[in-house]
Amino acid sequence: MSEPRAANRDFAIGFVVVALAGVLAPAIGLYPVFVMKALCFALFACAFNLLLGYAGLLSFGHAVFFASAGYALGQSLKVWGWPTELGILFAVAASAALGALLGMLAIRRQGIYFAMVTLALAQMVYFFFLETKFTGGEDGLQGIPRGKLLGVVGLENDTVLYYFILAVFLAALLLIYRIVTSPFGQVLKAIRENEARALSLGYDIERYKLLAFILSAGLTGLAGACKALVVGFETLTDAAWQMSGEVVLMTLIGGVGTLFGPVIGAFAIVGLQDQLADRVGSWVQVILGVMFVVCVLGFRRGIVGELGAWLERRRQPRRPGS
Repeated sequence: MSEPRAANRDFAIGFVVVALAGVLAPAIGLYPVFVMKALCFALFACAFNLLLGYAGLLSFGHAVFFASAGYALGQSLKVWGWPTELGILFAVAASAALGALLGMLAIRRQGIYFAMVTLALAQMVYFFFLETKFTGGEDGLQGIPRGKLLGVVGLENDTVLYYFILAVFLAALLLIYRIVTSPFGQVLKAIRENEARALSLGYDIERYKLLAFILSAGLTGLAGACKALVVGFETLTDAAWQMSGEVVLMTLIGGVGTLFGPVIGAFAIVGLQDQLADRVGSWVQVILGVMFVVCVLGFRRGIVGELGAWLERRRQPRRPGS
């Protein structure tokens, strides 16, 4: 079987498993709000992985796109009275526009300099949110209504909202797969592996990086809008640098450059935070730090990456005498 066909088959199997698990989650007693939050962070991690895993760009400021979408959604639904679906589209557009602005400044640098520039720009946006009245400052933007989908389906019921969030997540996952398997995605991988060679082949490196940055910011905005819709508020916590660090951890634990790794990593981190926060308090951050160290030292490819490598070794025929 050819490599593209095998990749398509593996993705199809993984997608069906994730979809079935999502559909059955409420039936097996999982709290819908918890799973919805985990799905939002999983989408956040997948969007971040699009930039890190396929374009090779490490951003330490992605949380601002997550938070900006939440504020945009709250402003459009609570203050302007827009329909829910229009508010989500506005939030995604706002994050993508912010991504275009910050991306044009950040992509001029490479490596650690790119990471530091994104962190500095993110801190500037964070303090803008802190001082601006429409965000509520330290109090946050409270009371974001869920509204009705297409003016008919009420989203106040947690179960109804859950299946809407699940549908959005699955659609976004398909979109990300389409991006990374398209010619555009192949060029991104070439830039990640050898930027100088990609440049010598005539590709406009900065344009591809900027497009990847904007796509990642827009998808991050979709995750942030969904999360604000679920919890009903938006605060500065989502814009802080710690949130950017958490999404890096989710991606590394699950597997950088894998499609389902960030999903596994997000559920692992959100699940640990949910279960351990009341038991160990702030020590949960120490536990997450230990997990990060173990991941970096023990299995750098992450959970899904190591599993994929093991399966690949199993598929290879054994040599005689080995």
